[in-house]
Amino acid sequence: MTDHLKFYIDGAWVDPATPRTLDVINPATEQAVARISLGAAEDVDRAVKAAQRAFASFSRTSRQERIELLEAILAEYVRRQDEMAQAITTEMGAPAALARNAQAFMGVAHLNTAISVLKDYEFEEARGSTLISREPIGVCAFITPWNWPSNQIGCKVAPALAVGCTMVLKPSEVAPLSGILWAEIMEAAGVPAGVFNLINGDGPGVGAALSSHPGVDMVSFTGSTRAGVEVARNAAPTIKRVHQELGGKSANIVLDDADIPAAVAAGVARIMNNSGQSCNAPTRMLVPRARMDEVKAAAKAAAEALTVGDPTGDVTLGPVVSDVQWNKIQTLIAKGIEEGATLVTGGVGRPDGLSAGYFVKPTVFADVAPDATIAREEIFGPVLSIIPYDTEEEAIEIANDTVYGLAAYVQSGDIARARGVSRQLRAGQVILNNAGPDLMAPFGGFKQSGNGREWGDHAFAEFLEVKATLGHA
Repeated sequence: MTDHLKFYIDGAWVDPATPRTLDVINPATEQAVARISLGAAEDVDRAVKAAQRAFASFSRTSRQERIELLEAILAEYVRRQDEMAQAITTEMGAPAALARNAQAFMGVAHLNTAISVLKDYEFEEARGSTLISREPIGVCAFITPWNWPSNQIGCKVAPALAVGCTMVLKPSEVAPLSGILWAEIMEAAGVPAGVFNLINGDGPGVGAALSSHPGVDMVSFTGSTRAGVEVARNAAPTIKRVHQELGGKSANIVLDDADIPAAVAAGVARIMNNSGQSCNAPTRMLVPRARMDEVKAAAKAAAEALTVGDPTGDVTLGPVVSDVQWNKIQTLIAKGIEEGATLVTGGVGRPDGLSAGYFVKPTVFADVAPDATIAREEIFGPVLSIIPYDTEEEAIEIANDTVYGLAAYVQSGDIARARGVSRQLRAGQVILNNAGPDLMAPFGGFKQSGNGREWGDHAFAEFLEVKATLGHA
């Protein structure tokens, strides 16, 4: 049990205005492993004012100065990358290999990407006698989630620093250890006082105060659509920019010319990764009705080959993050059974042999109706819904019939056909034939999956204002 009771504000570790603590629970053991302080509006005001003061000078630093600063942060992050991975496993249950090779690595990836983009990014262009310039927006509030904690801190902090913004970070109170480590890295790397600030806390106490603070110029939030609505509502009176990456219920269309066993196995692996706790997970698999028996067999084999258990060991799935999430997932699995979907494998309760920890059986439903609860609601657990279709046009219609639009997937033996389907899908990112990630590809959603884009050069635009200076020439 370790205490992390101070906040990082204006280049120093300081006590909260009012002492109030929260235990951090290891989801694999259900035991408290740390304590943090929960902040309040007074702490937010102190951090925002520090960021405002720092902005006056940091916004005027040169490109080369910011490149050197990001390189220093990267070097310190790499030095502590194993520690970051261990923190992530402890706080949210990612298996050790996933925490090291993907979760913690994404911090390195976003820092490297920001450095690369910054070297050649055009902040100014002449149009006749007018100068079009892109200037840092100001003080940014970052509210980040627990499911990919370092990734979702890195994809905001790195581009914001690259363009000259200052910031206040509120990581998830459920998984705050990685955020605290980010603050320690920033301090060790020599980030100027006030440029980066960290306050721990919950949504009502810190998130609302940040998103409504008149000194915050932009708020970037990653989390549920429900919470995103509250962030936007709180931000509206001060007309600040709001960037949101929210929920998803991504469709994975398996066309009839795909290699069915391979496509299904890849889809199962992708949804079960991170115990299903990814907003862009392909949770709805759309398959030709005539191939349903073949799909069921492939999905069952793929899901039952997965190992669930202690995330410090050699397993493919750890626990989900909390008792709240575990209970929600169990309720939705029960709802799927109640509404008549075919339970292919998995189901309610913990996997055999696990009597403690928030572990969920890898669960596959087939013959799911498009309007079933498990086909509509974001479950955020290792639960796959397989939905039959009769025609390609029907598959596209089902895929688009959702309030979400973060990602979509298409599997086909004909790349031209896959491209044609992709153009008809209402999603911010479409992945063809199980393609891997692209750090320069914009990430963000349509509809209630959010607005704005992260990753690569598209992320820079989120943190910049456009100014036109007429008569400049």
